[in-house]
Amino acid sequence: MHYFKICILSILLSSIGCKEQNEKPKDTPLSEQTSIATVSYAKGFTIEKQANGITILKISSPWPNAEASYTYALVPKEKAAFITLNKDQYDAIVTVPIEKIVVTSTTHIPALEALDVLDKLIGFPNTDYISSPKARAQIKQGTIEELGTNQSINTEMVIALNPDVVVGFSIDNQNKTYNTLQRANIPVVYNGDWTEESPLGKAEWIKFFAPFFKAEAKADSIFKTIEKDYIEANELAKKSKTRPSVLTGGLYKDLWHVAGGKSWMAQFLKDANANYLWSNLDETGGVGLSVESVFDKASTAQYWISPSNNSTYKQMANASEHYQQFDAYKNKKIYTITLSKGETGGVLFFELAPNRPDLVLKDLIHIFHPDLLPKHEPLFFKPLQ
Repeated sequence: MHYFKICILSILLSSIGCKEQNEKPKDTPLSEQTSIATVSYAKGFTIEKQANGITILKISSPWPNAEASYTYALVPKEKAAFITLNKDQYDAIVTVPIEKIVVTSTTHIPALEALDVLDKLIGFPNTDYISSPKARAQIKQGTIEELGTNQSINTEMVIALNPDVVVGFSIDNQNKTYNTLQRANIPVVYNGDWTEESPLGKAEWIKFFAPFFKAEAKADSIFKTIEKDYIEANELAKKSKTRPSVLTGGLYKDLWHVAGGKSWMAQFLKDANANYLWSNLDETGGVGLSVESVFDKASTAQYWISPSNNSTYKQMANASEHYQQFDAYKNKKIYTITLSKGETGGVLFFELAPNRPDLVLKDLIHIFHPDLLPKHEPLFFKPLQ
């Protein structure tokens, strides 16, 4: 996908006679050519700051098993008139800092809020899924427009809003909606935060948003605080002398879906010093198993995390008679994310948890080792009612 946004600045770009060299002289040290931003946990993107001030953002994992990567050039507005780029080298060229942005996943909202740029958000698909009180206030004020659904965004509305960039979420490269926006010269930049396998890897995508607003230092500071809190919580969990067994998931049709052993949930459970019964599985997502195999392995599990969409024990009993046979059900040791919702029903976990893994980990430590964090108030995982 090769596209760019045409505006007055880009017209100036094409009319300038001098052209920025794509390759530095061979005798120029690498450190003077580019500086590589520190990305310690995330595997799906890199950031390079060139000597001329241009930021190169590369996305290698826009969706699982992506065969192609995407490269974006972020050009400072004050330098845009003096730099001409080879448009064929980039999937989008964006002048920064931007003033108007459209995002397409609720996981993007907390990053904008943390960077104090939520006021730049002008549109979102399925706004009812947004839980952030600040974002909900902007929706009520009419400054964040409802854009339909992510699979079929109202492209006419987006084009009328004329954002500086659309941050896309997609499961593959067949999104016709994004193609339409690109043809209208609106840059679409893919965000693959959801493909990360580690909790801190997901959270580090706040650094993806930072260059669009020239907020790199702020993003680094925010992430370092989250990283520090997560590591400290992990070290605290290791002090526990117990390591309780844990079951996850529930039935969907005829299969019981548990978290894969390489998933971010499995990593959370490991870091909370729990014995996740399917930690040996290689999958990074959910794994469908027979009820019989789950019962054989987890009938005596001490805790049960995220029992599908159920919020009460009564719901679970009505959903399947099998649930009542597990010790965690009998002992009332089931915890769910469905009880923490925004005012329009959006589940807070899906929006905020990827950005705040430190809070997720503390919830789990409080559940499995209550003596370690006795005063912690759970934010995401709460006892089934």
